[in-house]
Order: sequence, then C-alpha cells, then structure tokens
Amino acid sequence: MSDPEQFELRLPAPPVVGEAPLIPVRMVNEFVYCPRLAYLMWTQGEWAETADTVEGRRVHNRVDRPGPPLPPPDSIPTGNEEGDERERIVSRSLTLSSQSLGIIGKLDIAEAENGTVTPVDYKRGKRPHIGQGAHEPERVQVCLQGLLLEENGYAVAEGAIYYAESRERVRIELDEELRATAREAISRLRLTVTQGRIPPPLEDSPKCPRCALVAVCLPDEIRALAGSSFAPRTIAVPADEALPLIVQSQRARIGKQGETLKITEEDGAETRVRLIDVSELALYGNASITTPALSALLEREIPVTFHSHGGWFKGIAHGIGHRNVEVRTAQYRLSFDATACLRFARDLVAAKIANQRTMLRRNWRGEADERRQALERLSASRKAVGRASGTSELLGLEGDAAATYFRALAGLLRTPDDSTELAAFRFDTRNRRPPTDPVNAMLSLAYAMLARHLTVALTTVGLDPYRGFYHGPRYGRPALALDLMEPFRPIIADSVVLTAINNGELGPGDFVSGATGTALGPVGRRRFVAAFERRMAQETTHPLFGYRVSMRRLLLVQARPLTRFLLGEFPSYPHYLPR
Repeated sequence: MSDPEQFELRLPAPPVVGEAPLIPVRMVNEFVYCPRLAYLMWTQGEWAETADTVEGRRVHNRVDRPGPPLPPPDSIPTGNEEGDERERIVSRSLTLSSQSLGIIGKLDIAEAENGTVTPVDYKRGKRPHIGQGAHEPERVQVCLQGLLLEENGYAVAEGAIYYAESRERVRIELDEELRATAREAISRLRLTVTQGRIPPPLEDSPKCPRCALVAVCLPDEIRALAGSSFAPRTIAVPADEALPLIVQSQRARIGKQGETLKITEEDGAETRVRLIDVSELALYGNASITTPALSALLEREIPVTFHSHGGWFKGIAHGIGHRNVEVRTAQYRLSFDATACLRFARDLVAAKIANQRTMLRRNWRGEADERRQALERLSASRKAVGRASGTSELLGLEGDAAATYFRALAGLLRTPDDSTELAAFRFDTRNRRPPTDPVNAMLSLAYAMLARHLTVALTTVGLDPYRGFYHGPRYGRPALALDLMEPFRPIIADSVVLTAINNGELGPGDFVSGATGTALGPVGRRRFVAAFERRMAQETTHPLFGYRVSMRRLLLVQARPLTRFLLGEFPSYPHYLPR
C-alpha cells in the first residue's frame, strides 16, 4: 500500500493491585481536558498557582463546611407514598474510593432524596452555553463521582454541576455513553502512567495560555525546537512579583511577625518585609533567623541560602522540595552516561566561549587589532571544542579560551589616568582562593552569587543541583548549578563587574587587602550586591524563543528546558546565546 493507514491498538490498563495508588477523579478530568497536563500533575508532581486556581480553591472552600454524613444506602429516604415528603439530606466533602475502578474522589456535595443520591460538583466561572450543558471533562468528573456512589451501594440517577459565578445549576445525565467515556478515560490515564510516556503537548491550542503549567509544559518551545515556523507565545514568563531578600548586616536577626519577616539590626533598627514579596532569603555572615521564621519560609517553599562574610555560598535550606522523581531519575541516568555527558559538556563550553566573544564584541575599549586577534582565538577554541574526544581535552580547551578571554578583559575597562581612581582596577589575570586584587574579588563574589541563583532555580524545577554532567561530584559543590552557570558567567557576572567599575560605583576604599587576599568591605559589598540585583532585574529578549524576560526569570526559564531535555522532549539543551 502506498499510503497505509495507521491504526491505534487500544490496550487495557493493568489491574489495580497491591500498593498501586488510586487515581484522583480530578486527574481524570484533567486527562480528558489535556493528557499532558494530567501526566505532569499526577506523575511528575508539577503544580503552579494562578489567579484561576486560587479562585477555584476559594469556591471549594465555601462548600467544605461540615455537614451531616451520608446515611447508609438502605437508609436513604424514598418518599414513595403519595404526599410523603422526606427531608433532603445534604452531605458535604464526601470522600469515596473504588478499588475496582482504581479511583478516589472527594464529592463537593452529595444530595440524598427519594431513594437516590445526586453528586453535585462546584465550578468557578459561568455556565457554558453548549448543547450538553457542560464541557466533557466536567461531565466525566461528575459521572465518575456517580460511579463511586454506585460502587458504594447507592442508587444514582443523575449528577449536577453548580457554576458559582453565574449561580446556575446544570443537570448531567449519566447515560451509558458518558459512563463508557468515563471508564475509558480511567483506563487510558492508568495505561499512560504505567508506560511512563509523557503525552505530547497540544498543538496551537487556546487552552495553553491560561494553563497553570504552561511554564512547565513548554508547548510552544517544544514545537519551536522541532522546527515550527510559529514563534512561541509569551505565556511561559510570569512577572517577578516576589524578589530575593538579602540580609548583609552582621548580627542581624530575622524573625516572623504575622505574615511578615521582621529584620532587627544590631543597633535596634527594624525592617519588615511581607512574606508574599520574598522569593528567597540570603543570609550573609553572622545574620541569624528564628525557628518560626525559618518554618514559615520552608512551608512556603521559599529557599534560605547561607553565605560567608565575603559572599561564599555555603548552603541552602528549603522545604520538602519538588516531588518530580521522574526528572531526577533521568538526570542521574544521564550523569552516568559518559558519552552523553561529554556531548552535553561540549555544547556547554561552546556556549560559554560564544558568550565570551559576545562580551568582547560589545564592550571592547582597546586597540582594534587586539580585539580581532582575541575574537579569532576564541572562534578557533569554540570550533575545537566540538571535536574534543574526552573531558580532559575539553578542560584544556576551556582553559585556553578562558586565558584568552581574561587577557582581553582589561580592554573592556575604562582607561585609567592620574585624575581617576580607575588605576586601582588594573587587571592582568584571573586569580582566586584568595583573589589578590579588587577586580578578581568582585569576579569571585559575582560567581558565588550566580551559583546561588542557579542552585535555587534548579531546585525549584525538581533537579538535584549537586549532580552535574561536566563538573564532577564533590562534597558540598553544586555541580549542576556550576554546569549551567558557565554560559552565564560573562553575560551576567562579568557584566556586573565591568559596569560597577566603568560607572564608578565602587572605589579603592570599598576594598580591604591583607595577607589573606582582597575582599569587599561591608559598604562596598552592599553596593556590589545592589548592582548585581539590578542586572538580574534587567530584561532581555530570549534569542531562541523571542519573548522578553528579566535575567532573574531567565535562569528559571533555562532550567525548565533542561528538564524537558532530560526527559527526551528536546533533541538538545537550548543554551542562552545573545547576539
């Protein structure tokens, strides 16, 4: 046959045995609406709040008031006799399960009257004006609630949906066709979960822009990397409504007061910050935090990072964390595949060198011939990286490119003269542990701050920041964060240092030098941290996906595609390569 037809072979789902979890009825609703959404929520444990989900929870909270329990099936009033009017029994928040169906669900309301029970599901919004009274996912959900009641011995004739915004109740007929559709949806969802294959994203669907998990699903981004000519819609980039809270005052104490964090400094000065305005808390030096404050932050999944006086990233505390075991399994599997790690590392180092070239092209202040030579050497290094046969060779090529880049870094600084303080910021070579001059001290602090941001971003999306693919595992070293940091070093960290020097934001008096090296003093560190956070707040246009996003949000945007790459949905990891 020149054009053979493809038939779908429907397999039955495996039986629910042993400790296999029952699937929530709500997940079946989501599966009918979007199979990928249900898989992300049920299998990978993904979730994100939106205004719609908050409003929906508020509507259900009003229904969850305690009420009388549903009587046993043989005690439901029948009202068979003429003129016999029995009181209707309304039971709220009734949880039922069925091992044979493999589902569990909580009914908003169950109304018992005239020998039958009617499940009533509450929905936010208005009633849709369609022929069947409600959309298929909602009708399937009510039908499953009816099946649960029948499995527990109750007679069910129909169901209902109440729409809170329009205050309308819609009758749902539980006919054989709807019952078959509901049972088929359970089987398909269980089979999908058992096979461990994430469904593909919807194609150009109007459902996507308002979806709570669009920033996790990345439907347009996946299509773009697959060769689609349509630019991704700006839907995966929420605003920075919460920002990092950085406490650098020594012996400051952070406590909790109501829904705010109270910061008390050594001199008694107090500052209050609302918890909803905090995305993370960074503590420097001897700043301390009370148990109630730490508990409130962990409960809200707001990470707390700890740093030395000089800004060295020492550790992180966070809540229970992301429950996506599937993506961490994929991460560990790839980390033990030497060939895959080398391929990933080659792309990583090539992206870093490309961004180093971008910094030189954009900010060069020296001789044109020196610029040309540096760019040519970096181009040659980038091409050689693609041919590296092992990690040792790749490390050598990366080191050569870094030497070229840092030799040229002095050409990006304003030329000092006798009347300026820029002479203190001469730069000859990169040194660390400890840094011996002001420029290297700022570079080391910027890299430590960038590592903190990426550690938080990776933890947020469910990855283990301590198991990388290029940087080897070492106690206390966030290897994966250091991996992802490589292309961002010149674009974010080096950019902050150059801006602080060339704009005169810091001077020689902001540094302290001694036998242990050079470091920023308390005032200089505050100025530098402020400059770093300003850079993180600046917006950029993503060169691949086309939407505008802050540099802070960009780190999270880049962490999400890494999960999709590890799960096999992206052919390669899309690095951030500005022009």
